[in-house]
Amino acid sequence: MRDNVMNTADKIIHEIPKAIIKWINVSGASVLYIGDDSAVLDYFNECSLKCASTNYRKINNEVITGQYDIVYVDSSNEKSTQYDKIIQYAKASLSSNGTLYIAANNRLGIRYFCGDRDPYTMRNFDGIENYRRAYSKKEDNFSGRMYSKNELKIMLEKAGFEKFKFYSVFSDLNNPHIIIADEYYPNEDLANRIFPTYNYPDTVFLEEETLYQGLIDNNLFHQMANAYLIECTVNSKLSDVLYVTSSIDRGEKDATITIIHNNNMVEKKAAYPEGDHRLKDLYINLCDLKKHGINVVDADLVDNVLSMPFINAETGQLHLKKLISQSPEKFLQEMDYFRSLILKSSDIVQEDLNDGSGAILAKGYIDFVPLNSFYINSDFVLYDQEVYIENLPANAIIYRMITSFYAGNPLCEQIISQDTLFKRYGLLPKMKEWQRIEQDFLVTLRKEKELSIYHEKCRRNYEIVASNRQKINFSETEHKQLFEDVFSDVENKKIILFGSGKYAERFISMYGKDYKVFAIIDNNKSKQGHTLDGIPIYAPSFISDMSAENLKIIICIKDFMSVLMQVKEMGIKYYSVFDPGRTYPRKFISELEALPDNVNTPKKYHIGYVAGVFDMYHIGHLNLLRRAKDECDYLIVGVVPDKGVYENKHKYPIIPCDERVEIVKSCRYVDYAIELPLNCRSIQDAYKMFNFDCMFTGTDYVSDPYWLTAKEYLKKRGSDLVFLPYTEKTSSTKIRERLLTEK
Repeated sequence: MRDNVMNTADKIIHEIPKAIIKWINVSGASVLYIGDDSAVLDYFNECSLKCASTNYRKINNEVITGQYDIVYVDSSNEKSTQYDKIIQYAKASLSSNGTLYIAANNRLGIRYFCGDRDPYTMRNFDGIENYRRAYSKKEDNFSGRMYSKNELKIMLEKAGFEKFKFYSVFSDLNNPHIIIADEYYPNEDLANRIFPTYNYPDTVFLEEETLYQGLIDNNLFHQMANAYLIECTVNSKLSDVLYVTSSIDRGEKDATITIIHNNNMVEKKAAYPEGDHRLKDLYINLCDLKKHGINVVDADLVDNVLSMPFINAETGQLHLKKLISQSPEKFLQEMDYFRSLILKSSDIVQEDLNDGSGAILAKGYIDFVPLNSFYINSDFVLYDQEVYIENLPANAIIYRMITSFYAGNPLCEQIISQDTLFKRYGLLPKMKEWQRIEQDFLVTLRKEKELSIYHEKCRRNYEIVASNRQKINFSETEHKQLFEDVFSDVENKKIILFGSGKYAERFISMYGKDYKVFAIIDNNKSKQGHTLDGIPIYAPSFISDMSAENLKIIICIKDFMSVLMQVKEMGIKYYSVFDPGRTYPRKFISELEALPDNVNTPKKYHIGYVAGVFDMYHIGHLNLLRRAKDECDYLIVGVVPDKGVYENKHKYPIIPCDERVEIVKSCRYVDYAIELPLNCRSIQDAYKMFNFDCMFTGTDYVSDPYWLTAKEYLKKRGSDLVFLPYTEKTSSTKIRERLLTEK
C-alpha cells in the first residue's frame, strides 16, 4: 500500500510540468525539442508522429532542416551564453506554418522579490539586479541567467518574429497551474487558487499569493509573472486561448484542464482518459443543482468536453471580499443568503435536531463555496461542483463556506472574524468534526499525503516567513535580544506573557514547565479576568506598580509591533518576542548534560528523541528504546497524552498518561520523559521543543509519506530521522485485541 502511495507521488510529480503544453493539441505533429530531457519531452514523444531533440550544447553542429510543425525551447537553454542564437536556430527549424513555443523564467518574477533564490546563482536578487553582482569573480563557477519580458521581446524581434504571444505562468514552469495570456486579467481571487512554489523556500519572506491582486490592479501582473510560455509563428495564426488552469497534481482520475477562449467559450477537459468520469459527474451535479433551484453556469457535455459560456463577471469570492470592507452588515446578509443556498442545494434527509449538526443533506456538495461561483444580477451562480458526499451535515459545507473565504484574506479577519460567523451559524459545538471533514476532503483532493515530501521541498513554511521578516525589520543586535535570547535574563524575574491567544498557548505548552509564567496581560478586555491554563489574565495596568527590574515580558502575539512599542512606552526594561517557529535551548537538557559520568564515550548522535503512546508497555517498546539509546548520548521520550491518542486513533489508551510517563521514565535507557503538549504533537513541533540531533521510530513507517516529509524537514535543519527495526510479534494493538477476544 505504501509503495503504491510513493509510486503515485513519483508519477504525479513527473506529470505536473506537462501542464505547460498539455492544453495544446500536438497530436500527430512533428516536433523538435531543444533542451535537456524532461517531462515535457516525454509528452511530445507520447503524442507526436515524429519527435527529435537536441540542446544548446549541440545546435552549432547540427543541420537546420526547417521541417518541424512545433519547436519547443525549454528553460534549460538559459544556461547558454547565446540564448538569442538558440531562438534564431529554433525559428529556422520551423516549417512554413509551424509554431515555436519558448518556456522561459522571468528574472523579474514576483517570487524573487519575495525572497526566492535565483535558480542559477542560488543567491537572492541576482536576477532582479540583472546579474551585476554575479560572474564578477573567478570563483563564480555557476552558469545561466534569466531574462525579463522586454529582453525576450527584443530577441524575438531580432530573430524575425512579428507575431508572438506571451502567456504568464504561475506558480512556475515546474508547477504551471495557471497560464494566462498577456491581454487577459483574471477576475477572481488568485490567492485561493495558486500555491506558490520556490527554488529555495527557506529564504522567502513574503506571502506571494497575497500580492497578486495588487499587481493586477497596478498593471504589473504580467510583467512580474514568475515565468512565460511564448507562442511564436511566422505564417500561422496565434492561439485564441486566454486562460488555462490545470489540476495535474490531482492524479489521472481527478485531473482536469480548463481553457477560456476569446470567442466567449470555456472548455473543461479531463487531463487523462481515466478522468472522463469527472466531467460526467460534474455535468450531472450541475443538472441536479439546477433542479433544486440553484443558479448554475449552463454547460453541455459533448465528446468528453464540457463546454460553457464565458462569464464576464467577478466571482462570488471577490464580491464578498469587497463587500466586507464596504458594508459589514451587507456582507453578513450575503453570507446568510449563501448559507440558505447550501441548505437548498439538496434533499434534506434529516431536519436540524439542534444538536450542532444542522440539517443532513442527501448530497452534500462539499465544494459549494463562494470561490466556485460568479456574482451576477445580485445572485450567486455556481460552477465546478464535481464532488458530493452522501448524507453530509450542511454545517460541514457552511464551515467550508467560511474558511475558504477567509483563506488568503487576513484583512477580512480584522473586520469580521471567522469566529463571529462560526457562532452565528451554530458551528462551534462540533468544530472538530467540520475541521476533520474539510481536512479529509482537501487532503484527498489535492493528494497532500502523496505529495507531502515534494511540497516540503518547494513550498514555503509560514513560520519561517515570519522569522525571515523579523530579521529584515531589526538590526542584528536587536534581533538577538528580541527573538534569540528570549530566556537569557529571566532568572529571579517574574515572567509575564503579553497576549493570551494561540501563541501564548503554544509558549505555555512548550516552555511552561521550564519557565513558570507568573501572569498574562492582554489589551483585549473580553480576555481580562479569565485564565489560560490556570494562569490569570489581566489588563496591562496590572504591572504598572511592579518594579521593572523584576519583570520579564515575553510578547506572544503574531503581529507584535504595536505591542512592542506599547511595552517600550511602559518603561519595561527586559522584554522579548516569542517566535513559535524558532527552537530555544531547554533548561532540562543543560541539566542532563551536567550530570556526572552520564556520557563516557560519545555516540553517533548527541540528543536523541523517541515519541510514542507506550500503552501496555511491552518488549517492543523496550527494544525500540534500547536501540535508540545505543545511537545517542541522551535519549528524550515524548509520551502522547490520552486526548491526543483518542483524536488520532479514536480510542483511549488502557493506561493513563501520567502512569505511562512514569513507566517510561523508569527505563534505564531513557534520560528524560515528558508528556507531550496536546497542541504540539507533530515531529516539527517536537524538533522545536527539544532541538534533537536525531529522532528514532520503527521501520513500519519507513515508507509512510508523513514520516518521509518529516525526514526532509529535519534534514534541512541538520537533524536526522532513523528507522529502527520494530518487534513485529508484539504491539499494544495486538495485546488489546487479545484481551478483548479472551474476555
